[in-house]
Amino acid sequence: MSKRVIITGGTGLIGRALSASLSMDNHQVIVLSRHPEDSPTLPKGVQLTGWDARTAGGWGNLADGAGAVVNLAGAPLNRWWTPRYKRTIRESRVNAGRAVVEAVEQAASKPGVVIQASGIGRYGPRGDETVTKETGPGSGFLGQTALAWEASTAPVEDLGVRRAIIRSGVALSTDGGALPLMMLPFRFFLGGPLGSGDQWFPWIHIEDEVRAIRFLIQNPAAKGPFNMTAPNLVTNAEFSRRLADAMDRPAFFRVPAFAIRLTLGEMSTVVLHGQRALPEKLLSLGFNFCFPELREALNSLIE
Repeated sequence: MSKRVIITGGTGLIGRALSASLSMDNHQVIVLSRHPEDSPTLPKGVQLTGWDARTAGGWGNLADGAGAVVNLAGAPLNRWWTPRYKRTIRESRVNAGRAVVEAVEQAASKPGVVIQASGIGRYGPRGDETVTKETGPGSGFLGQTALAWEASTAPVEDLGVRRAIIRSGVALSTDGGALPLMMLPFRFFLGGPLGSGDQWFPWIHIEDEVRAIRFLIQNPAAKGPFNMTAPNLVTNAEFSRRLADAMDRPAFFRVPAFAIRLTLGEMSTVVLHGQRALPEKLLSLGFNFCFPELREALNSLIE
């Protein structure tokens, strides 16, 4: 593939890790940001370009002949979900996807592939049901938002561009994301399961997330949706025990569901409901996980 990779939403946890990995292998990496002047420091060699997250204006020419466009853009979920902010969450994702489509339409030489972000929340609460790429969307806010997010870049397929959808679980990293927040109560000996603890916890090591995205970019057979989760998932209670072991802390302080709902509001669904989402399609294409087991994943991240 061409060495140029464009990453929207590239200043987030996954985008930073992906751009660092690609840059180390001498790919030309271009990260699009709405506020480049306020963006965190990116790896050496990564180009930061401004965009409005709505159109191809000012950057669309970069898609011409690109090897890949990785669309990760979207407002963060870790805020109180007021009706207004829920519109922001949805519109930020849909508008960014439409901007990617506009850039692809304008490109004389189409990009090799579009990688479209999504989330495991697409499936909604599923209890103990095993969730695969064939499982339908949930009816709640996250499920319907993910459905619209995925659909936002679907037109590129009619333009002859391969498209893969990454339905990501919780990417474990100490550089950001959920793990540092989850570790905090354990540091003060207050850690434990959230709610019942019986809900499934769809995790993936950040290294495997990045490797899987690169695998999809490079593999011509990679099309359609992929669950980006480790093959050996655990419940929230088991995750808490493993995290406590890695940090040499106890895990006996259970946070009741009502307290989480009071603190987080509707966003509490993210932590109180889980999905047993398995990466069967990734495995069938021959992807090998470096960290298939949670114990090894946490031990590699926590000293």
